[in-house]
Amino acid sequence: MLSQEKLDRINELANKSKQQELTKEEKSEQKNLRQEYLQSARKSFKNQLKGVTVIDPAGNDVTPAKLRQMQENEKKN
Repeated sequence: MLSQEKLDRINELANKSKQQELTKEEKSEQKNLRQEYLQSARKSFKNQLKGVTVIDPAGNDVTPAKLRQMQENEKKN
């Protein structure tokens, strides 16, 4: 996950942008920080999914094939 300093900076730039126009450097920094945040969030979400198994009410494993394939690929690495 992103460091607290980077999260604070994202929020600082967002609040500043509501009050006044950001400089080009600040806009660029904001864009880069947001991209880094999204990459981190996506990676975290994928890691959570890798541990999911879907079971129907009858007790059968009905994990989607795409998820099962992702889990198997992770075990190989």
